[in-house]
Amino acid sequence: MRTTPNPYRGFRFPAEIISHAVWLHHGFSLSLREVETILAQRGVVVSHESVRAWGLRFGRAFANGLKQRRPRPGDKGHLDEALIRIRGKRPYLWRAVDRHGRVLDILVRSRRGAKAAKRFFQRLLKGLRHVPRVVVTDKLKSHGAAKREILPGVEHRQSRDLNNRAEVSHQPTRRRERRMRRSKSARQAQRLLARHGQLHDLFPLRRHRLTAAEHRVSRDRAFQTWGDVAGVARAA
Repeated sequence: MRTTPNPYRGFRFPAEIISHAVWLHHGFSLSLREVETILAQRGVVVSHESVRAWGLRFGRAFANGLKQRRPRPGDKGHLDEALIRIRGKRPYLWRAVDRHGRVLDILVRSRRGAKAAKRFFQRLLKGLRHVPRVVVTDKLKSHGAAKREILPGVEHRQSRDLNNRAEVSHQPTRRRERRMRRSKSARQAQRLLARHGQLHDLFPLRRHRLTAAEHRVSRDRAFQTWGDVAGVARAA
């Protein structure tokens, strides 16, 4: 009988502490030192560099696990691009979200021409594994060129007002930029924001649409999902 290897084997701290630190760092706009302080208040003395190492080691696996467990998105996708800062340069962050604002995929590229748009469309389709009925973008011409080649049979709506979901989804990234004093490279930004998007979306901020009881049920379900992905049992 084959058993799954323990990913936390060899670490000094238990799985509950490691996974909790990674969740705090990627799920919220907290810096490494802020996570260190939160853990210290709970009696866990660990350096921010250890938190960074844990994020690099487990962040991708956690994000992939959440991505596999997320509900199938609706048949409408919203796409947008925004400038970010990386060591004095201004590359573009391409982002796609579903009708509820959940991040479907991101891509950091140096330009926002047709070539970059096609690359993002191809990456998005590969991750979704199905073709959306409608794609909503702003009026950037690159979107239209990529859509005609990659998704010729899909309805394309170009409107700034209709694409508010994608534009609003950049706000967590802006907050994280301010906290982390921006990324050091495009590769680092791609890696960090991809993980941050999946963990941040585990607890969507739509409480105003739910009753208190519904919110608690939704939150408990999210905690259960996180426990399954991180491989830790939820505390009673």
